[in-house]
Amino acid sequence: MVLPITAYGHPVLKKRAEEIEKNYPDLHTLIEYMFETMYETVGVGLAAPQVNRSIRLFIVDATPYAEEDKHAENFKKVFINPEITEEKGEEDLFKESCLSLPNLSEYVSRQPKIRIRYMDEDFNEHEEEYDGMVARIIQHEYDHLEGILYVDRLSNLTRTLLKRKLKDIETGKIDPPYKMLFANKKSKIKT
Repeated sequence: MVLPITAYGHPVLKKRAEEIEKNYPDLHTLIEYMFETMYETVGVGLAAPQVNRSIRLFIVDATPYAEEDKHAENFKKVFINPEITEEKGEEDLFKESCLSLPNLSEYVSRQPKIRIRYMDEDFNEHEEEYDGMVARIIQHEYDHLEGILYVDRLSNLTRTLLKRKLKDIETGKIDPPYKMLFANKKSKIKT
């Protein structure tokens, strides 16, 4: 089942998400639906707040970046209750997009290496290091769990220049390429 994507401006995107337990209701079904949604909307990552669930869960499939970054090849994972414990290296810029902000992309500065502790879908604990594109995707999705969107990381000037576009997304005055859930409107689907 493809779930509607929560649009910029929805309060769930600004909240710090809650940790979950192994017995979280229908967890495996939610993960399956999130992967279906991510692939249908042509994303490489999706956080639970983006499907209107304020829980500490995100998924990643970095495979589309395999030609640019060999570590992205077949990189498909579920991250539950993650905690980035370290970010290091000289920050670099990359043009990021977000399913909650359709038709927008901006250069975002991030550190290239991370260490993360998380549970997989079977609640096995992992602590791993990532770099390059995989680290960037993880940082982007992790931000969602902290109530941060990539536009929050932009300069004040850039955010001012985007103000009208952001307001249009927030108020649903857009023609989204997929089904979306807006804060004050019903879901909208492209026909």
